[in-house]
Amino acid sequence: MRTHITPRGTLALERSRAMDYITLTKPELTVLSVLTALAGYYMGAGGVLEGTVVVNTLLGTAMVGGGSGALNQYIERRYDAQMKRTENRPLPSGRIAPREALLFGLLLACGGTMYLALFVNMLTALLGAVTCVTYLSLYTPLKRLTPLATLIGGIPGALPPVMGWTAATNGISSGAMILFGILFFWQMPHFLSLSWMYRKDYARAGYRLLAVLDTGGGRTATQALLHTCLLIPVSLLLLKWGGAGMIYGVSASILGAAFLFFALLLLSDRTSGAARRLFFASLMYLPALMLAMVLDRILH
Repeated sequence: MRTHITPRGTLALERSRAMDYITLTKPELTVLSVLTALAGYYMGAGGVLEGTVVVNTLLGTAMVGGGSGALNQYIERRYDAQMKRTENRPLPSGRIAPREALLFGLLLACGGTMYLALFVNMLTALLGAVTCVTYLSLYTPLKRLTPLATLIGGIPGALPPVMGWTAATNGISSGAMILFGILFFWQMPHFLSLSWMYRKDYARAGYRLLAVLDTGGGRTATQALLHTCLLIPVSLLLLKWGGAGMIYGVSASILGAAFLFFALLLLSDRTSGAARRLFFASLMYLPALMLAMVLDRILH
């Protein structure tokens, strides 16, 4: 018996497949990379946006980030199948073949790097390549070996705003390094809280994260608090070496205090609920801080 697929059904299948490819790019992380790259460009350029360069920077950053996400899912497809949080991703569910995902990821990552080299500058392209390579060759395999993987993974995760800065200036200065520090220290409570929420999932898949090895949660919560404490003074360094003004300074102080409050809550109440509150606080903190940077430039 033949199955007849109507034009509407064909369109739905095409849309579903397109969404699977979008899912391969880890869109939530790719969007974060693009937004932080935009903030880095804006700060590096002193608030002056050159349309063509900005668009090329963001497009190239999105391609490198999306390609890295697809290749990460290709590498971890067997482990994703063992976790409830990721078992329905396109690869473990069988909706996309591994070979297709590998080709898609390579085209995006390599194409994005070449795009940045051709239409932005070589330094930004080099940083994009470093981001992709360290994410895939260091962070991805080390998650199954040592809790230090989280710290190492903070390096590629903190490079997008530096890419934005170099796109604007073709150089790395103190402001770029401060932005790197902000993203690096922010990632620690962000990921530590996430991993504590899903520690059983990560354990099931064999990951040796701190949240998996730290059964009581004390070390996980302490590390989250420590990096939040470090984040606050680093974010304020933009006042002296990044060209930020008092609007940013006041905003960063308030946001940092609120973030610290939720980190302290996790330390005192090491439950999944407290971890979830810290995780959502991290999601609010970073875009709010980036917005404060932009508003400070506009109103300064």
